[in-house]
Order: sequence, then structure tokens, then C-alpha cells
Amino acid sequence: MRRVRLLRDRRATVMIEMAFCIPLLVLLGIGGMEMAWLTLSHTRISQIGLSAADNASRIAVGSNLSLPRVREVDVNEVFTGAEQQGSGLDLGARGRIILSSLERNSDGGQWIHWQRCYGNLGVESSFGKEGDGETGTDFPGMGPPSREVTAPLGSAVMFVEIVYQYKPLAYGSWMGPRTIRSTAAFNIREGRDLSQIYPSNGVTPSTCD
Repeated sequence: MRRVRLLRDRRATVMIEMAFCIPLLVLLGIGGMEMAWLTLSHTRISQIGLSAADNASRIAVGSNLSLPRVREVDVNEVFTGAEQQGSGLDLGARGRIILSSLERNSDGGQWIHWQRCYGNLGVESSFGKEGDGETGTDFPGMGPPSREVTAPLGSAVMFVEIVYQYKPLAYGSWMGPRTIRSTAAFNIREGRDLSQIYPSNGVTPSTCD
């Protein structure tokens, strides 16, 4: 009789089922958090790129000079703003922001006049480096093939690329390394001196070397 009662006893069924289900539920919950954090990181990187390009396009606006100048300190301030906006992402250590001034050369072609960088991630621009297109008309502009951004005559485009090495919260070995890439571009807001970036006393240029 005791054996029969034992076989019919269902009082611990729920506990056994929960013991099997809880690990799966935990894995699913952590996976959901991982995907949410990855999505949020993509969004933040995109917003940082847009803000950096927008801020770079506004450099020297409101200057009393006949042609406002872009100084090294102005570019560094753009990067400082991006660093603050990316608080918590460790953008300086795991990322790279590449700011390019896309202009027209004397032949009417597209030209990367200057380029400045922030961040320690060892990557180069996917769309060209400083000096590309200085002469001739072979350089198509910056951006994906057939969708390149081009600078209008007498103006410039501030083109920003961000490359970021995403660090998973929990599933590092399962997800593997993930690189987030984002681009943004803004025309400069008004005329400026396009001849060069002017040096600033005591300021080290953020070159891409």
C-alpha cells in the first residue's frame, strides 16, 4: 500500500518542474538583457555619431572673423562632447571616432582635406584617409559604394565614422566579438575658412596616426 501511495503522490511535482524550468528561464532572461543592451549600444553609438557631425558642422558659427576658422581646440571639443555623451561605454578605450572634412579640390573632385581621430581602437576609416582625392576627379566621396556623400562647391561636409568594440554582458564566449559601426554627415552651417585647421596654443592635434 505504501508503494502505491508513493507512486500516486503528486505533491512535489511542481517543485520538480520548477527545478527543471528555472535554469532555462534564467538563461532566457539574461539573453533578453543581452539583446536589449546590444540594441541600446547600437542606438547610443548612432546618436553619438550624429551629434559629433552636427557639432563639427557648427564650428566657428557666430565668429566675428570675415571667414570663421576651424581650430584644433574646436575639433577636440567635439570629441570631448562625444566622450561625455558616451559615458559608460568606455568609448575612448574600445572605440574610434574619425572626423573627416570632405571638400572639393581645385579640379572639382571630392577630397578629404583633413581628418582627426579620437579613441584607442586601432582601425582606419573605411572610406578614405586624409589627402585622398587631393587632385583629379577619381575619388567619389565618402560612404558606401553608390551611396557616397559628396561636398558641394565652396562648402564642406563633416563626415563622422564611429567604430566600437561591443563588450557582451554575459554571453561573451557565445556571441563572440561584435563591432558596431555607424556613420553620419552634415554640411557645414555657414561659410568658413577651408584652407586648414588652425593650431591652438597648448593643444595637441588629435591626428589619426
